[in-house]
Amino acid sequence: MTDILTDNAGKALLLPESKTLEHKRDLSSPEEALKSVVAFANSAGGQLVIGVSDDGEVVGVADPLEEEQRLTNLISDSIAPQLLPTVELVPMAGKTVLVARVWLGQQRPYHLKKYGPHQGSYIRVGSSDRQASAAMIAELRRSSQGISFDQLPTPRATLSDLNRTLLSQLLKREIDDNLLRTLRLIVEDQGQWVPSNGGILVGCENPEMFLPHAWVQCARFRGPRKRDIIDKANIRGPLPLAIDQVMTFFRRHAFLSSKFGENPRRQDIWSLPFDALEELVVNALVHSSYDDHGTPIKIAFRDDEIVIESPGGLVPGLTVDNMIEGTSVIRNPVLARVFEELGHIEQWGSGIPEVITDLADAGLPPLDIEEGRERLKITVHISNHDPRLFEPVWLRHAQVSPTDAQVDAQVSPTDAQVREILGRRGAAILLALSDGPLKRAEILAAIGLKNRYPTYQHHILPLLDHGLIGMTNPENPTAPTQTYALTGLGRSLIAILTTDVSQDV
Repeated sequence: MTDILTDNAGKALLLPESKTLEHKRDLSSPEEALKSVVAFANSAGGQLVIGVSDDGEVVGVADPLEEEQRLTNLISDSIAPQLLPTVELVPMAGKTVLVARVWLGQQRPYHLKKYGPHQGSYIRVGSSDRQASAAMIAELRRSSQGISFDQLPTPRATLSDLNRTLLSQLLKREIDDNLLRTLRLIVEDQGQWVPSNGGILVGCENPEMFLPHAWVQCARFRGPRKRDIIDKANIRGPLPLAIDQVMTFFRRHAFLSSKFGENPRRQDIWSLPFDALEELVVNALVHSSYDDHGTPIKIAFRDDEIVIESPGGLVPGLTVDNMIEGTSVIRNPVLARVFEELGHIEQWGSGIPEVITDLADAGLPPLDIEEGRERLKITVHISNHDPRLFEPVWLRHAQVSPTDAQVDAQVSPTDAQVREILGRRGAAILLALSDGPLKRAEILAAIGLKNRYPTYQHHILPLLDHGLIGMTNPENPTAPTQTYALTGLGRSLIAILTTDVSQDV
């Protein structure tokens, strides 16, 4: 927690309420003030300021010494385990305010005595105090003892539930019991070696059998209401395999544009910042809580944003500002170790700063990080992926409008060459794709042709080779589910060449 009781204490104490700052006008409702103290001690520390109204007006306390003693007694008598914050009197704007500085407690969870630990434990979420759920109370207790959920033995699981062949392929080495113990994928429980929760998450073919919320839910929404689902993927199985599956889902709905220049002559540019998204997916898989929070990891791909929601919220001691600065507090050290072995984590704490840099380099707005009640929501703002509105970021930043002259400047071939590339039915194919991606058979059917490979070679392949359309799953070109989508260049050419080409169809 930042020390703000300096020469600038007055200004800092009047900042808007946050995860680490709470204002109270007075102690007329002491329970609300005590909830904040408990929440600070369970979350990331903080400062309770008495004598400042919610709108930031300094009203002071009437009898500073008496109120200081009263607050100290309230904390001592009402909160368990015993908590010893620093309570100080601070002069401000000709008045005196009372400031209780609370540190992250070492005997979590703290609670209000009158309600007991199950009903009286609170955590700090943004600028509010929220009652902690049973799962969060358990995590608070474990974290104070230096124990993580992924280190615990998995009830009912046996060593046969771990797929050693899969683990060997992932880690690229022979798997024996010594390595499993070193990586804490197995732990000793009641005299027997059994899988840990971390072992089940990375090495069990069906981790949901033991941890029901250990999966990833992806959905592609379209339209201004952001509620119309056009595609979804429920990704199950060992967590390390989920990375490629989520990225494949993103590519299925991304656009490919081509930027022409001298060297290289054509540069293919995807509409999504894949490096940043992969980092965020890894971050969600490694740092989510897999205890019973009632929800999987959720990824919502909307026209203008991608939202990744992770169950569990921030771990004790971490704030959103800390994340942005690169501070790392590991919720699941077993998972983090395995993902580091796999090369998905290079340096703990570097992920979010790298994402911020990648987005800035791509010309996209900064991401939004929002802490909710036992969840963390990260939003990546992207170019609008409505096929009718999509415009490549590089094209927008270059302030290029699709006039004939400007398109000619992007496309090295002359109009005559472009018409030759499009062929007799090329414009019709581009028009068919203007409503969204289609499979090969669907494209050929739209222009009245049968789905035969020579037909594909003659009509679709030239458009693909010249960057007018792109595969949505380029890593697996022959996949049965392969679809094709317009690139930014193809979309620009429709308005220019359709009239001329359609006369030849």
